[in-house]
Amino acid sequence: MKDTFKHQGLRQQLVAVLKDKGITNTAVLAAIGRIPRHLFMDSSFLDHAYQDKAFPIAADQTISQPYTVAFQTELMQVKRGDKVLEIGTGSGYQTAVLCELGAKVYSIERQQELFKITSRFLPKLGYRAKKLIFGDGYKGLKTEAPFSSIIVTAGAPFVPNPLLAQLEIGGRLVIPVGDKVQTMTLFVRKGPKDFEKTEFGEFRFVPLLEDKN
Repeated sequence: MKDTFKHQGLRQQLVAVLKDKGITNTAVLAAIGRIPRHLFMDSSFLDHAYQDKAFPIAADQTISQPYTVAFQTELMQVKRGDKVLEIGTGSGYQTAVLCELGAKVYSIERQQELFKITSRFLPKLGYRAKKLIFGDGYKGLKTEAPFSSIIVTAGAPFVPNPLLAQLEIGGRLVIPVGDKVQTMTLFVRKGPKDFEKTEFGEFRFVPLLEDKN
């Protein structure tokens, strides 16, 4: 579990790449500059940890491209102390970014193998989510709602209604919607039944699966 000067230097290069691609939120860029992404990856990919690419992890899932993580996080407009729901814990890298921003993170993972690995691993790095849950992300987490923002880190063929229902007024849902290719979509809750929708172009994600294995 080493984080060397070389890794830190590579992270700053990655931050510069993200700035060039249009990420402007300084807190998001600083979080990516601090988190040792190489520790979240399979050892065979360590040399590639600070490239702006997605890579395979356990259970046929991926660690998202840093640009995608930064883009989604920027759309959430996270403030310190915000209650945030993450659908798809995965490697825990996005979870760590949200923790760095001072959010109270509730995160759901439906792949048991990944859930076990990440539940043990994140606290070792000092990232403590409020709750890591093994379950079905489509249902959200009604017991802890409402949330300031909700992020979905897998491609959703449709927008799950429970997620919209669990946003506070003014809350933001960031979700990639589509089958093979997804459109990054932001919903802002304006009232009890009123949502403002904005689309932000195409991304590629592993699919969001219903019902836990």
